[in-house]
Amino acid sequence: MHLLAATPGVVSDGSEAVDLGQSPGDIVVLSAADTELAALAAAQARAEDRAEDAAGAAAPSLRLGNFLQLKHHMSVDLYVDTIVSHAKLVVVRMLGGVSYWPYGVEQIAVTCRRKGIAFAAVPGDDQPDPDLTQHSTLPADDIHRIWQYLVHGGPVNADNLLAYAAALLGGETDWNEPVPLLTAGLYWPGHGIADLATLRTEWVADAPVAAITFYRALVQSGNLEPVDALVRALQARGLNPLPVYIQSLKETVSAGILLATFADAPPDVILNATGFAVSTPGADRTKTPLDRPGCPILQTVFAATTKDVWAASDTGLIARDIAMNVALPEVDGRVLSRAVAFKSEARFDDATQTSVVKHLPADDRVAFVADLAAAWAKLRRTPA
Repeated sequence: MHLLAATPGVVSDGSEAVDLGQSPGDIVVLSAADTELAALAAAQARAEDRAEDAAGAAAPSLRLGNFLQLKHHMSVDLYVDTIVSHAKLVVVRMLGGVSYWPYGVEQIAVTCRRKGIAFAAVPGDDQPDPDLTQHSTLPADDIHRIWQYLVHGGPVNADNLLAYAAALLGGETDWNEPVPLLTAGLYWPGHGIADLATLRTEWVADAPVAAITFYRALVQSGNLEPVDALVRALQARGLNPLPVYIQSLKETVSAGILLATFADAPPDVILNATGFAVSTPGADRTKTPLDRPGCPILQTVFAATTKDVWAASDTGLIARDIAMNVALPEVDGRVLSRAVAFKSEARFDDATQTSVVKHLPADDRVAFVADLAAAWAKLRRTPA
């Protein structure tokens, strides 16, 4: 058996024994969520910038990894020996409990106990997992706080997680408690989570309103470049953008916030970037919160593949995207526009020594959808 050397910018599926090629760092965070790893990589860059600007002590070094690349036992043994055993703090976040990656969790726990390394094994969702806690070495309060930073997500919580981790390692850093992220709410570029009054300071009086509905996970990960691009494009066409993040169109709180928001600021057109359908194919149609304003709903796709893969494919979108973002949304009566964002090629982040993947906007396709939205809004306001 031999180990494959991981290639920067390439993500392994873990079926082969792999050497991630990382050097030891103070803090190690392992997660299966690419969005979470990207958010922490961005937070580390901000932490290093702040330390440099303040001419203070350097931020603790951070190593990020997707444990799905370490499914092979040889990969685990090598990673534990070369990275985990030299760390000061290790965090593993996983959905499905210990049974999802038993050898990895057990070997990390044994090594951390033997070497006195702080270790927090936390669930990948918002439900407690006593079994994961038992494998940890940190006190329960510390584990819970780390977990809550990750559960709520977003740039602020990512920054405070790294600041808190630095404090656990003995650094003199200021940190705040985890900030809960609402199930649904309004967003504005540069402001983050916002309210309608804040949005109205950016709007033009009496201009048509174009709502953008998108997943809460994008706020949690800080991967909001596609939303920001849509906001700018709509503004350039004389529309008032109304970006609303939600957990799901089927989720009760999200539906309620959408209805309340649309009552206070009725949209002339909606750009929906969430997938699936509320209605069931073949059954009577179920109305969604997007139907209440009685305006056109343009299905706007954040594709799950890279632009190069999309361009080279005879079908364009992959099967999963066609099902989630084309076929099912049509059941709810949404009109397909086009894909406006694609997954980036994996970028190797030198600071955290991991590959980072995120959604990035395609400017020409964003422009097309903004033109389409402006045309529909103009038509809606044109007397018959």
